Amino acid sequence: MKKILIAYSSRTGNTEKIADFLAEGIRFAGHEPDLKNISSIDGKETLAGYDGYIFGCPTYHKDMTGGMKKFLFLAEAAQLAGIAGAAFGSHTHSGESAPMIFDTMEYVFKMNMTELGPLNLTESMITTQEGLKACQDYGKAFCEKL
Repeated sequence: MKKILIAYSSRTGNTEKIADFLAEGIRFAGHEPDLKNISSIDGKETLAGYDGYIFGCPTYHKDMTGGMKKFLFLAEAAQLAGIAGAAFGSHTHSGESAPMIFDTMEYVFKMNMTELGPLNLTESMITTQEGLKACQDYGKAFCEKL
């Protein structure tokens, strides 16, 4: 059984719902998710010991949240090169954050990113059956990377 960190920022609870649904998919695949709001991660040591990492946040004014930017500098110091990674985000209309996080993990951190690209859902889709399934399937598919 592999252990996967899902670290997220959530302003209204929608991105946290995606994290919860991703965790279900990871459990369905027989692995152990560990969900953490990025505000509870206080040092690079907190990021050690995982087999995979999934980071996510909402798009806010066509950008990542300030907290996610700060968290990514912390994650960079954890030296995650070569480890499996994925990214997700929620948005109302534009959706820039998930691709930015994904690209940072791939090109700056040099992580082994999922071929699926980032999971990026509109807020109105998250709680639909289609949104739930998309999150669970993404979590299961990420586990194949392990």
